[in-house]
Amino acid sequence: MNTITPWSATAHADIENSEILLERKVLAYTYQFYNTGDSLWIVAVLPGSGQIAFRAAFAMNSCFEVSNLFDDQDSVIILLNSRLGNYEVRVDFPDTVTPVLHYTTSFTANVPLMMPFWPRDIIPLTQNGNIANTAGKIHMEQFGSRSGLLFSSITKPQTGSFFYFQNLTSLSDYCESTKTESKNTVGGNWPEIGFQLPITDKLPLPPDRAFIISDAYIIFHAEIFEEAATICEYFLNNLVKIYKVLHQPIIEYNHWPDIAQKVIADLTQNKGAWTQKDGLSYLNAYLCDYETPPESMVQLAVLAPLKEYEKWSGEKQPVCEDLIKGLSAFYDKKINCINRWLPSMTDKLDESEEQKKEMVMDSWYLHHPLMNLARLALQGDKTAEKLVLDSIEYVIKTAHHFNYEWPVFYNMETLEVIKKETAPGAGGERDVPGAYAHLMLLLFKITKEKCYLNEAEKAAKKLEDLGLNILYQANNTAFAAGALLELFKITNKKLYLDLSYVCLAGLFKNIQLYDCRYGFGKNYTNFFSIFPLNDAPYTAAYEELEVYAALSEYLIQARDVAILPAVKTLIAEFVKYAIGRIAFYYPPLLPKEMLSEQVKTGEIQADLWVPLEDLYNGWEKSGQVGQEVYGAGMAFGVVPRQYIKIGGEFLLFVDYPIIHQSKRGNTVTIKLDGDKDLNCNLKIIKIKNSSIKMEVFQDKQTQKPFTADANIHEYKISGRGTIKIQW
Repeated sequence: MNTITPWSATAHADIENSEILLERKVLAYTYQFYNTGDSLWIVAVLPGSGQIAFRAAFAMNSCFEVSNLFDDQDSVIILLNSRLGNYEVRVDFPDTVTPVLHYTTSFTANVPLMMPFWPRDIIPLTQNGNIANTAGKIHMEQFGSRSGLLFSSITKPQTGSFFYFQNLTSLSDYCESTKTESKNTVGGNWPEIGFQLPITDKLPLPPDRAFIISDAYIIFHAEIFEEAATICEYFLNNLVKIYKVLHQPIIEYNHWPDIAQKVIADLTQNKGAWTQKDGLSYLNAYLCDYETPPESMVQLAVLAPLKEYEKWSGEKQPVCEDLIKGLSAFYDKKINCINRWLPSMTDKLDESEEQKKEMVMDSWYLHHPLMNLARLALQGDKTAEKLVLDSIEYVIKTAHHFNYEWPVFYNMETLEVIKKETAPGAGGERDVPGAYAHLMLLLFKITKEKCYLNEAEKAAKKLEDLGLNILYQANNTAFAAGALLELFKITNKKLYLDLSYVCLAGLFKNIQLYDCRYGFGKNYTNFFSIFPLNDAPYTAAYEELEVYAALSEYLIQARDVAILPAVKTLIAEFVKYAIGRIAFYYPPLLPKEMLSEQVKTGEIQADLWVPLEDLYNGWEKSGQVGQEVYGAGMAFGVVPRQYIKIGGEFLLFVDYPIIHQSKRGNTVTIKLDGDKDLNCNLKIIKIKNSSIKMEVFQDKQTQKPFTADANIHEYKISGRGTIKIQW
């Protein structure tokens, strides 16, 4: 038997002993409304008579009186009075095909109120007996500042499953006024689960003003889900259904070609970004951190996207040459592999952290630089090709030693495990088999040798037993998703496509699908942010860039695969918002008062176009970790993916992934494969004063700009289709 609080102990009996205020039937579901005194309940009756109760309003130390009830075909509005204030509950059913319940509750207090407690808003009901005897499985729930969601199956009684989403954007005014936060608000312990209004311990809720205190969406399923692949598929589908009925924020455009030029200037000229050794220049990981030796990952994290930008711009970038010259010095002959730290400077490692020791490797750091070397090799760079081929035997030997299950830290010479698990019972770096598979597929493309394909398959199969817990670090999970898609295309084994969806579900449960409009979060767009780790308290510049790039490539690779439509929607929309959002990692775009005065590594220069590592929601200041030089490749990654340069005359910008592009004469053709029901933005940006007239067609239909002047024409276009721009 589960233990329960007094606020749920009598709930079942209270509902049974109360009269139904209203009953609505929608599709195969019945919704019953009850006033039980201190709560307004909405009871969803599922096919098969299973019941789930949702507490839409709570009267605190008071009782409700229904002052008005309005019911029409589209919505239900219930007005409630109590001694402490007035409530308005609005209920609607926004999807005519899927059983979606949506309720919004606002509260106007009569006097300033502190909220020391608030009960959870979901309890399962039984035909007979006590809710304490029910059982269920929570598949996914909110952690920290991520989306306010909960996906659960009720197994006793066998009621079914539900997907609950609390739109935390609506809570921003409450959090701003009470100086509270919306993190960790959706979850709970069975059987009391769901949303809990943040308690106030700093400021009271002001009176005589309506605050939204709940904005919940629920999707119901008659099935009980058990298999990871099934749970992940329904999770992705449900998230899209909710996404399409949410109000999505306006996207702020940042002109990335200008940002790229500012980054190049600051990266080149600021001495705090560089360390010199033996006549060669190396990027620091963090601005003005001269104490830590250069890292191979850092050099390649900037070099790889900068080479993409160099090709796009048609202009040589001297920084590329400087970085390429220094790469060979990272090859360590003691292990015959690229090392994390510059071998000639390991004496500077201060051992202040577990990995800041000579020959200590953080597992994902072994593979990451080699991925970028392989990408450079595929572009024809011979230095990169030699380094990756000279290192790969060591990498494969290490994979075999650990049986494709990597620990967190190990000794590179002896392969002795230094730290086995991220936490007791949590395993090591769980998504590294996917990153390794991605690296092996890159080697397969370089060499055409099937042994690398075999290695990729062996590693990928290790992901099968991880269930919903694949994600260790978001960028590596994104690479894993892409590698699994490629393996599916090569082998036609459905296992790999299913595992790819599991990786994507891990990513999309780690996002923030709301806009934090309180505290310092008011100063930048943060809708659809992704967190670098399952338990990270902040979003991070470099990981966001890599997830964006990897998911863009995923859609390109999936163009000839019948993937889940929900995957196309989520990836395309994530990319759209990422392009508008990640520019705010650059401190010149943020108010100085939200930048941390205390910095863990190096220092922050607020006018420098080098991104902060860390952005926080709410009341915490950003940049606490430092100014991340290895995230400086962000602009160089965005420009080639979203802008098409037409001579020196004009630029085309699209904020969805461009699946294919071609130019023939005075016509550019762009293919998009996102969601046809959603829109993305097309901009035609003139570089020079020009009298060129342009026409835009999508699927042969003429498109009209919503704004047009001498320099820019802007269009809203469908997320799927073929666009032609003629001039």
